[in-house]
Amino acid sequence: MTRAPTTRPPTNALSPKKLLHTKWTAVVPKNKEKHFLVTKVIEPVPLGSPVVSVEIEAVHSKRARIIGWRELTDAAQWRRGWV
Repeated sequence: MTRAPTTRPPTNALSPKKLLHTKWTAVVPKNKEKHFLVTKVIEPVPLGSPVVSVEIEAVHSKRARIIGWRELTDAAQWRRGWV
């Protein structure tokens, strides 16, 4: 018995516990910001709740922004590492 291939969009499997200092490349750069570094994993309130957000910093401009960490799993927006 063979399985039919699924047509799910590709994802970047990752854990919020291992995100700090990881490198990311934006698939569609904005404002010449293509390469990013996760500089902070934002602890939720109350403590012990699941992590929801991270702070990423653009390598070129040093501009930081907060995004939901699950956005990084979308391969249409992000690539792991600096590509």
